[in-house]
Amino acid sequence: MLHDFPLISTIASALGLALILGIMVDRIKIPILVGYLLAGILIGPHTPGFTANMPIAAELAEMGVMLLMFGVGLHFSLTDLISVRKIALPGALLQIAVATVLGGLIAWSWGWGLGGSLVFGLSLSVASTVVLLRALEARNGLDTINGRIAIGWLVVEDLAMILALVLLPPLADWLGGTSGGFSNGRPLWLDLGITLSKLAAFLTVMLVAGRKVLPKVFWYVARTGSRELFTLCVVAAAVSIAFGAAQLFGVSFALGAFFAGMVMRESEFSQRAAEESLPLREAFAVLFFVSVGMLFDPMVLIDKPLQVLAVVAIIILGKSLAATALVLAFRYPLNTALAVSAGLAQIGEFSFVLAGLGVSLHLLPPEGQSLILAGAIISISLNPLVFKAIDPLLEWVRARSALARKLDHRLDPLAELPLSTDEKYLAGQVVLVGYGRVGQRIAQSLIDQTIPFVVAEQNRELVERLRAQGIAAVSGNAADPAVLIQAHIAQASMLVIATFDIFNVQQMIRCARKLNSGIEIVVRTNSPDEADLLISDKTETVFLGEDELAKSMTGHVLGRYGKVL
Repeated sequence: MLHDFPLISTIASALGLALILGIMVDRIKIPILVGYLLAGILIGPHTPGFTANMPIAAELAEMGVMLLMFGVGLHFSLTDLISVRKIALPGALLQIAVATVLGGLIAWSWGWGLGGSLVFGLSLSVASTVVLLRALEARNGLDTINGRIAIGWLVVEDLAMILALVLLPPLADWLGGTSGGFSNGRPLWLDLGITLSKLAAFLTVMLVAGRKVLPKVFWYVARTGSRELFTLCVVAAAVSIAFGAAQLFGVSFALGAFFAGMVMRESEFSQRAAEESLPLREAFAVLFFVSVGMLFDPMVLIDKPLQVLAVVAIIILGKSLAATALVLAFRYPLNTALAVSAGLAQIGEFSFVLAGLGVSLHLLPPEGQSLILAGAIISISLNPLVFKAIDPLLEWVRARSALARKLDHRLDPLAELPLSTDEKYLAGQVVLVGYGRVGQRIAQSLIDQTIPFVVAEQNRELVERLRAQGIAAVSGNAADPAVLIQAHIAQASMLVIATFDIFNVQQMIRCARKLNSGIEIVVRTNSPDEADLLISDKTETVFLGEDELAKSMTGHVLGRYGKVL
């Protein structure tokens, strides 16, 4: 009876079981993506009982890929990537190379061909953006320098995987697979040229025409005042552009949807588009992960346990050690290296898409796809534990290793003010912690009023730019007393904390009080609970975002009626 309605039975069983297992794994503090994958395993062909319709699940998965990658594009920030480009770009590319080589070599030792080994290694090299974002949100780390580096790193990984998805079909025959008639007997260089030309044409259309047309379409629909039409417009744009890109330019659904989201981000409606499309994106993302789970054969855990362990070791240990070494090589402290490496110690959506393409091109054997899925399920399940282990591990290593203490306090020239720094920045100055959107506005006002200040910022590249502009700045985490000492907090008149990392903020306040008991401290926060906590910590002035916005709007309204707030 269930199979009389294959579409309904597939969606109902997938969403219902995903909900149940998602709740169960969330109760034991495991990412809910694991629950979705387990749901797919239970309704897949490799386990007894009800089996969902595989062709329909595959099409639903394609829809999930479109909307999932559209969401990734909506969150893609070229500005954020540029702010950490000096570490994220070379670091991610080198880490991809290391992980690909490790995965490729072990697959080669299993007797796989060049193409299968390459796809296998690439699949293990890229972490899940969804998993990382949720882990950072849980730790309030999205707006920290560690979070920005990790996100920028994954953006580079995603872009590299998109390029791999574009290039694999024309290279399939050469790598030992079958391109499905893609080449039609043409030489490899011509296939690559055609593929890259189509990609360039698609990018040109999206970045030139798309940036002009899409915002106007959304503006027109928004003027109708209909929420339903706006949501429909967002989803239609994502799916239509992805489908059109595949039909007209020969690029993947994933790539088309990603660039649709990226172009949409340029619009003033990007935030609303993200909010309105979120329920549908989440629902189809669930179907995508369930359909991926349906491809997993649990017998691989019994038949090939050593191979599964090798895959997990590459994902959690190999990638993490490579990332840690690379971040330290760029002169960032040990805590940043550990935070970034923890975020990369898992694989996800791009790995699944790449593995599926590898199987369809007859490059990757089906057992390779099962090994990748096993590695994903295990690494995603363990990722919260990896994140929780950062602080205890850091404390344990610091206590036992002089080298670790040295690595956590790098001899960085940007961590000290130059000897030529003017005396006005050394006494009576404002110490400004954080140079994000809020910090920049505060700094500009201080410059306009000729009030001397020193910036304490964790982003080394930003500190370099500030010094080039003649602004006094030191690199480092202001929760570290050494950083505040370098900013001459002992003689400062005021400490302004323009970042809202609540855990570090409390440490900054304690350090500042010890070094300068009479200093005035001003803090921003976005949470009433955090505001109460900071006020109880005897901070002199706390600015709550909602309160300040309400005061400004109320003042404007009262001013119109000749009243004063």
